[in-house]
Amino acid sequence: MQKKISNLPFKGTPEQEKLLRAVIAKANGDKSQLMAVMQEAQEIYGYLPYEVQQIIAEGLDVPMEKVYGVATFYAQFSLSPKGKYNISVCLGTACYVKGAGEVLDKICEILGVQPGECSADGKYSVEACRCIGACGLAPVMTINEEVYGRLTADMIPDILAKYQ
Repeated sequence: MQKKISNLPFKGTPEQEKLLRAVIAKANGDKSQLMAVMQEAQEIYGYLPYEVQQIIAEGLDVPMEKVYGVATFYAQFSLSPKGKYNISVCLGTACYVKGAGEVLDKICEILGVQPGECSADGKYSVEACRCIGACGLAPVMTINEEVYGRLTADMIPDILAKYQ
């Protein structure tokens, strides 16, 4: 599944940039520290927008293409911010055959976003995942740490209403 680039404008703060530049300085020009710097950058910002990738590339003197390649290759990195409510729908085999695709479609329809995106108000982010290990409750989704199982698409409006 291809990662989506954020559809929201970058809203980094000077404090965040100062923290990121300190992380880069700590790496002391060691290009082998790219992953570690990117991990810390994601902790600072919550995701790795283009602007942050540029700062990392310039700070470590590595090509932007390399930073972007690492960000898109490893599942641990996100190119989009997470919403206040991060919704993850399992599309593993057990969930998928029991209707997870319809559940995901209903969520996207109601919120007006696609998987990998964050709503314009920053309230919701939606992602599809492979397996969360709750196959007996299929289909399953999580909203932050809350798990919802044995879902049907017609249950989604009432569940999302709890987060309005």
